[in-house]
Amino acid sequence: MRIAYIECFSGISGDMFLGALVDAGVPADLLRETVRALDLGAELQISRVDRCGITSTKVDVVINGEPDRPREDAQPAHHVHSHHHGPAHEHEHRHSDGTVHSHAHAHDDEHNHAPNPSGGRAGLQPGAHSAESEGASAPFVHAHGRHLSEIKALIAASAISAQAKQTATAIFEALGAAEAKIHNVPVETIHFHEVGAVDAIVDIVCSSVGAEALNVDRFLCSPLNVGGGTVVCAHGTFPVPAPATVELLKGAPVYSGEVQKELVTPTGAAIVKTLAHSFGPMPPMTLEQSGYGAGSRNFPAHANVVRITVGESTAVQESKRDLPQDEVIVLEANIDDLSPQLFGYVAEQALAAGALDVFATPVQMKKSRPGTLITLLTKPEDAERIARLFFRETSTIGIRTRREQRYVLPRRHETVQTQWGEVRMKVAQIKGSVSNYAPEYEDCRRIAEQHQVPLKHVMQEAIRLYLEHIHV
Repeated sequence: MRIAYIECFSGISGDMFLGALVDAGVPADLLRETVRALDLGAELQISRVDRCGITSTKVDVVINGEPDRPREDAQPAHHVHSHHHGPAHEHEHRHSDGTVHSHAHAHDDEHNHAPNPSGGRAGLQPGAHSAESEGASAPFVHAHGRHLSEIKALIAASAISAQAKQTATAIFEALGAAEAKIHNVPVETIHFHEVGAVDAIVDIVCSSVGAEALNVDRFLCSPLNVGGGTVVCAHGTFPVPAPATVELLKGAPVYSGEVQKELVTPTGAAIVKTLAHSFGPMPPMTLEQSGYGAGSRNFPAHANVVRITVGESTAVQESKRDLPQDEVIVLEANIDDLSPQLFGYVAEQALAAGALDVFATPVQMKKSRPGTLITLLTKPEDAERIARLFFRETSTIGIRTRREQRYVLPRRHETVQTQWGEVRMKVAQIKGSVSNYAPEYEDCRRIAEQHQVPLKHVMQEAIRLYLEHIHV
């Protein structure tokens, strides 16, 4: 399996992701052709820049000849949030990639990336807004901006692959859904500021085309450095990350580093949330190529780049052997003051949360007390979440953890039709040959209770039918 690992140690935005794709080998001409085909009055400027000693690729979206400029040089475009306030309550919130939020809260600090002078990228606004627009005449433009449905129609009509269309649409839907939830409005009423929509369409469509062109089977992503500090707006102060970014990154691991600026933009968050299969540390892989995409700012002692590393998963290479392996995290704690009644509940909660296995072992503890060793197995990306549950539901104040390899046979499910209903059979294989098979307990238990037949008879009948089937 060919994988790409996205490292967001300095956050991520749409233009940073595009830069990393180009630097990792995606043809720049492919992205330029994609922009020309969109016919939005935009083009890409691609250059090589230095970010804290790291040579990286910078991608800028130029709209009607106007390049991005640093925020301090940009003139804000005000938006009226008319379904909540009158004109006297105009306020702007511009993200580090130039994103203009539906409220348009004004930042008073510099950002990771330079906003567009005409209003920025991905300017989402709940419906019934009026907005000043500057330039960017293109299909689907209304006086108030582009609705999500119009952008989806534009993507559907574009000359890109079906897979890229699906990815781009999913990213925009994620952005729209986040804003709709934050402002408690239907997603159909969300619209994008005209110039901001052009930037967002270019970033997202090119990211989707470039991600496909990278020719990997799966994207994985590191924990995201969201930055820090605060955003001052007319209604008060928001901490970084901004509300839309928080909504988009639910379920993803994030942290705040030394740079107290906004580092993850809503567009960047939507891209990784849509593309990434999982989040966590770099997986075992054979490195083949890498690429660095630059943000607009050049922070001292901090490389403002996102890195994409491409290679072959060594975990999958191991799976090609007779006995394939994978990696698990073992969490365990000795407990001498937990009621036995609680262990069953803890086990159920852990398994429901994604633990691979939970078991208890009697142990002799200090002061000759009898105790219990509780052990949980988890996937690496789930370890911290399961550990939090372990702390919450038990009396332990410390958890040991270690990383281990295990042999795991490939498995599949087959269904047999008994006289009482369907039962799934779990079938394990070695080199394509069946090595183990067993009926799923819960299926058999459900049938036994429903038809009032002995559980052992249901299990025996399922095995008989399965053996009869494979010998036919």
